[in-house]
Amino acid sequence: MTGFMHRTCIALVLAVVAAGLSPAQALEPLSNQCYINDRLIAARIADRIRRECPSIDARMVYAFMQARELKKYARNQGYSEAQIDAFLDSKPDKKRIYAAADDYMARNGVKSGDAESYCRLGRDEIARKTVTGSLLSAK
Repeated sequence: MTGFMHRTCIALVLAVVAAGLSPAQALEPLSNQCYINDRLIAARIADRIRRECPSIDARMVYAFMQARELKKYARNQGYSEAQIDAFLDSKPDKKRIYAAADDYMARNGVKSGDAESYCRLGRDEIARKTVTGSLLSAK
């Protein structure tokens, strides 16, 4: 965590304590949780790559396990099942996550209809051992 982010987190905790709120009352919306959103974006990118690139498959069992771990993470942060389900079912949040994935792919040379551009990104993500790459395997 960077110094700025650390100071920001400390300031948030102090503000919560000063306001007399419990941590559950101070939960930010799931749409603002970077860790969760980043992993959902990575999963969307991996899904697009595996669908468009004939030489890359998804690690489906691993992806399923990671999805369960992400839900467990959210529960451990204090979010209820209802809050998690509402977030996952939210059309605006889904649209935002898909748009972020599309933007990332475009910035990394992916072109619609060009399977090799998806494959190139997939191979790069696997080689760099990113979250997206961990969800993929080359055939």
